[in-house]
Amino acid sequence: MAAAGDGIRIHRPGLPVFNQATGGETPGADLVLYEGPARVKPAGLAGGTEVQAGEREVRLRDYEVAVPWSATVPPGEVLRPGDEVLVLAAEDPRLAGVTLFVTGRQFSSTASAWRIYAEDREA
Repeated sequence: MAAAGDGIRIHRPGLPVFNQATGGETPGADLVLYEGPARVKPAGLAGGTEVQAGEREVRLRDYEVAVPWSATVPPGEVLRPGDEVLVLAAEDPRLAGVTLFVTGRQFSSTASAWRIYAEDREA
């Protein structure tokens, strides 16, 4: 994998937990699947595509996230669509803090990096 100047955390949001004191739900603990170096770059159309989500327009932009080939997830877990990629640090400072949503992954015995496909869901 070429130089990975970005840092990411891939996690699965926890299921909501009922809070007896407030009568509401609070977010459950996230499951961290990977945290470390990566390369995050746009993929597909530069402007993204617009879709209808409920009663509002959402622009979807595709990204490719490359993590080192040696990266692993916790035993018994597998990366799934809907898992989240939080960009912790980036060579492009505008990307830091962005949350991407996993849409797919690619496996290959000849690859130099583990490629994960994600999208930015800008409202």
